[in-house]
Amino acid sequence: MNVLCRLAFVILLCGSTQATAAASPELIASLKQGGYVLVFRHTATDDSQKDVYPFKFDDMSAQRQLSEKGRDMARQIGAAIKELAIPIGEVYTSRLNRAIEAGRLISGREVKPVDALTDSSNASASGMANPTGANAKAGQAVRQFVDAPPKAGTNTFLVTHKTNIADAFGKDAGDVQEGEAFVYKAGSSGPATLAGRIKLADWTAKADK
Repeated sequence: MNVLCRLAFVILLCGSTQATAAASPELIASLKQGGYVLVFRHTATDDSQKDVYPFKFDDMSAQRQLSEKGRDMARQIGAAIKELAIPIGEVYTSRLNRAIEAGRLISGREVKPVDALTDSSNASASGMANPTGANAKAGQAVRQFVDAPPKAGTNTFLVTHKTNIADAFGKDAGDVQEGEAFVYKAGSSGPATLAGRIKLADWTAKADK
């Protein structure tokens, strides 16, 4: 009986994994209708560079920048979005250049940098490495953007940081990967609801079909 139970559990787990894997193409396809808010973590950065705090937004030497890998990741996402004809409305980013650059490469347009999406760890290495989702004020600021309905027929893009995403959506969201997007569906009334998560590989797989 124990063996059968374990076997049933494995089958159930496999089915659940397949269902999760199948959800991303469906979600990406639904973005063509608009009405979603995509919250991206910026793509890969050069870890040899460090942020100086208080932040110096006009000084690129005082900020960690995207690496060439990060730029390529953002271009891949942007190319897939363009190929899939996903409509983009407003694009808001952190005020740090790595998010601004990622936002431009992903969306193919100019962006609107805002304080609410700027790194809530305040350049703390421990904060960036171990986000706890404890900064309620920063989380609320992100959620206000998420809950704002996009312009009709478009999707709003937000590009922010790991800590801000954890602040907004809880410490379990701290596993967000570079370039990954949390996708929220705007509600007719009340807060937006999580529709899914899209990683870099999901974009490229859908665009290649």
